[in-house]
Amino acid sequence: MPEKPAIEIALTTQPDGTAYACCRLQKTEAKGDLKAMYIAMNRFRVVPGHEDAFEAVWRGREGRLAELPGYIEFHMLKGKPAEDHSLYISHTVWETYQNFLDWTQSDQFRAAHARAGQNTENPVKYLSGPQFEGFDVIIHEDSTGARRAVAA
Repeated sequence: MPEKPAIEIALTTQPDGTAYACCRLQKTEAKGDLKAMYIAMNRFRVVPGHEDAFEAVWRGREGRLAELPGYIEFHMLKGKPAEDHSLYISHTVWETYQNFLDWTQSDQFRAAHARAGQNTENPVKYLSGPQFEGFDVIIHEDSTGARRAVAA
């Protein structure tokens, strides 16, 4: 019986105080198990009325992720608004944890975060700092429709 996947959580705080929480799921490649993969997710709770400013900041950022080895994809997700905030989640998938660490130490990372918090004309207000949630993967289905179960 395959062993349970290992989940590793890492927190990184940048000089501007922005925190990044990340989760790594690692399984061996044998017998159809999942390969090592690293998913970095940041949850942003934006104060109502500041959604447009938040989205403008992210839309205006220069994409630098694709310049790094191991980058797979990025999504900015918008959830259903709550009474006191609108939820956004940045979701980045990397081939390996090391690829993610290399990103956090790269010139591309520094360039992407150089203007964080500097929007004085239309500043974004947050309910709190970024939050992390991690999930165990129990089924993985790839773009070909192939499914692989992961032992719980």
